[in-house]
Amino acid sequence: MWIYEKKLEFPVKITQPDARLAKIMIEQYGGSDGELGATLRYLSQKFTMVTPEAKATLNDIATEELAHLEMMGTIVQQLSQGLTKDQIIAAGLDPYYVNHGLGVYPSSAAGVPFSAACLQSKGDPITDLYEDMAADAALVYAQPFL
Repeated sequence: MWIYEKKLEFPVKITQPDARLAKIMIEQYGGSDGELGATLRYLSQKFTMVTPEAKATLNDIATEELAHLEMMGTIVQQLSQGLTKDQIIAAGLDPYYVNHGLGVYPSSAAGVPFSAACLQSKGDPITDLYEDMAADAALVYAQPFL
């Protein structure tokens, strides 16, 4: 089980709203390769790992991903705080806003709601670990936009 410390793993203190960056961070929160997907991916895959140590490792990673999910949600919320209508529209965040206001909702930056269909748990440890590495590497390609 988990013990929850009622504080973020790393403090988040964003003071200026930024709709463009909020839209990008929504992807990291609930996009197919975001933190929610990572959490569920590792929690699901741990059951077919071969050794107790491997199961425990995937459980530990999933727990870490939950902490990342909480930080990303905080980042999205703080980046959205105080946005004007013009800032929301200019960043292309208006479709998200129409459906969710400034609430933190798991979706891609394109507005596609999170679905477990984007992750795999094949039951083969090697296949599953390759899938994990591919999902974790996806953020690397987003770096030029950040």
